[in-house]
Amino acid sequence: MAHKFEIYKDKAGEFRVRFKYNAETIFSTEGYSSKTSAQNAIDSIKKNGPDAPTEDNS
Repeated sequence: MAHKFEIYKDKAGEFRVRFKYNAETIFSTEGYSSKTSAQNAIDSIKKNGPDAPTEDNS
């Protein structure tokens, strides 16, 4: 699979999520105190992302 979500612990000990396409990180989230919260962020992105509008501020 070329794309995936990764949950990892940062240097501060918080859980973060990054979305990767091939080996490139496309985005990363804020830090969460629990792995469950990080998984909830992934679930929210999957649920709400497909219908999210694009805001062009250029």
